[in-house]
Amino acid sequence: MNWTWYAARAGGFVAWGLAAASVALGLALSGKVFRRPRPAWTMDMHRFLGGLAVIFTVVHVAAVMMDQYVSFGLRQVFVPLASTWHPVAVAWGVIAMYMLLAVELTSLARRHIPRRLWRQVHLGSFVLFGTSTIHALTAGTDTAAGLGMLGVVLLATAVIALMARRISGPSPSPQPAVEHAPARVDVSRRVEQVA
Repeated sequence: MNWTWYAARAGGFVAWGLAAASVALGLALSGKVFRRPRPAWTMDMHRFLGGLAVIFTVVHVAAVMMDQYVSFGLRQVFVPLASTWHPVAVAWGVIAMYMLLAVELTSLARRHIPRRLWRQVHLGSFVLFGTSTIHALTAGTDTAAGLGMLGVVLLATAVIALMARRISGPSPSPQPAVEHAPARVDVSRRVEQVA
């Protein structure tokens, strides 16, 4: 085996773990797992994990295309069911990649698109998690190994538990982040109190 096969395996496994961790943290944020007000870093971490998932997905796809063991071209990595190697398993990965891109791109454009659109696309994170997990279990070679399977089981259990808590709990209200900016002083009130 050459380095591209190892890069493809590692890139895919790390991309899945980062996406799953981002989904878990997103569910924790929306499901009121954190105390109020939630720490400001939690949203930054959620965004960071999602961004890294995109980067490692690119590493995964590029390495798969460079690898000589299975011939993957643009059509095989961008069109579901176009692959001759485990076509259904690869299709789950292609769908997951599109879901990841949709969630990440709309998140980057969040301030410029309607909130309802952003929310509907962001709910696709559940589809992303499901399809990427199926892809990892059916196409991935590392999930059959003890530690790989343990990682999948642990992260999947966390996501499912947070998802159940989110679904069974009350509808979340927007949660303000802790700001680290200095408090503003209302000068007009101070002047009235002095006078």
